[in-house]
Amino acid sequence: MRNKKGIEELSVRGKRVLVRCDFNVPMDQGAITDDARIQAALPSIEYLREQGARVILMSHLGRPKGEPKREFSLAPVAERLSALLNTEVQFAGDDTVVGEQARKLSMDLKDGQVMLLQNTRYRAEETKNGTGFAKELASLGEMFVNDAFGTAHRAHASNVGVASLLPSALGYLVKKEVDIMGKVMEEPKRPFVAILGGAKVSDKIGVIENLLNKVDALIVGGGMAFTFLKAQGLEIGSSLLEEDKLDLALELMGKAKEKKVRLLLPQDVVVAPAFSNEVPCETVDADKMPADQMGLDIGPKSLATFAAEIAGAKTVIWNGPMGVFEMENFSKGTFGVAQALADADAVTIIGGGDSAAAAQLSGLAGQMTHISTGGGASLEFFEGKVLPGIDAISER
Repeated sequence: MRNKKGIEELSVRGKRVLVRCDFNVPMDQGAITDDARIQAALPSIEYLREQGARVILMSHLGRPKGEPKREFSLAPVAERLSALLNTEVQFAGDDTVVGEQARKLSMDLKDGQVMLLQNTRYRAEETKNGTGFAKELASLGEMFVNDAFGTAHRAHASNVGVASLLPSALGYLVKKEVDIMGKVMEEPKRPFVAILGGAKVSDKIGVIENLLNKVDALIVGGGMAFTFLKAQGLEIGSSLLEEDKLDLALELMGKAKEKKVRLLLPQDVVVAPAFSNEVPCETVDADKMPADQMGLDIGPKSLATFAAEIAGAKTVIWNGPMGVFEMENFSKGTFGVAQALADADAVTIIGGGDSAAAAQLSGLAGQMTHISTGGGASLEFFEGKVLPGIDAISER
């Protein structure tokens, strides 16, 4: 993946350059509540403007399911971008994405000017990588830059489709993701520790199997840990369980042993009778869980053990929370792990999604080496999969 062309290898002056960004930002009644993804795209956009390119931006937002829906319009993004770039970003509001307005604006663009197309998911062909729609998009530009890591694991018309029709390169954001995470997966400084959490083992099977060949220690927390505890014959009450994955959990524990990878599971858990912040909760040892309670976070003993493992590491990757961190009673494990990463003398990488949200919430995001902008994409990267949105880019 690292032999792909970068943005600086294209001769862009006077050329119309289509740029796939990830402007899938959280909105509340038409107002952007967090513009981090827009900010992340600025280095590539500003570079292209400085080089005299005519910049045509495109992105999806939410899930309009292939039809125009006002609440998923990218108009507020054009407004925010105009303020951040200190220049007018013209918005082509065609419901068909590539319509009369988009065609006219793209042809009239001057060097250094910027425009934004309407939500690519207004067209059903986008998520199917429809050739017709890819051709329509490609007809607006002469070159293509992919700067949306968050959709790199999906083969869509606006990334894979367009890349197959135009000379293409990776933007700064995607290149940074590929370089940092690629280096960690290929040549990590050791000890190398991976932390996996979240709800399901099934979402992370491929990741666990790939990481067992690479890491020195694997920490498992969150809802998925209960399938491992149950596989060891422990009572887990009404905690999350994937019954059909018990044998697999045993198999993975066996593989870890065989490969001399330390597999750390919670020693104690915070339990409650219901999935709620309003009910009483208590901490119990992992082998003494009451049958009528559910585990919703790791306990202080587990956190201390996990933090000690992290403190001795030189490379740490983290994907998935340790508990239901959105509820205060069950947030200590996740925020404690975030603190351990912030304190570590190590390369620390957070694989997007809920872990990234937790790092932001804890106020520790600035102390991490890298926080990925794509949860699903980073998971597939950790799994060792080829990401189609990057694979489609021109080779050097």
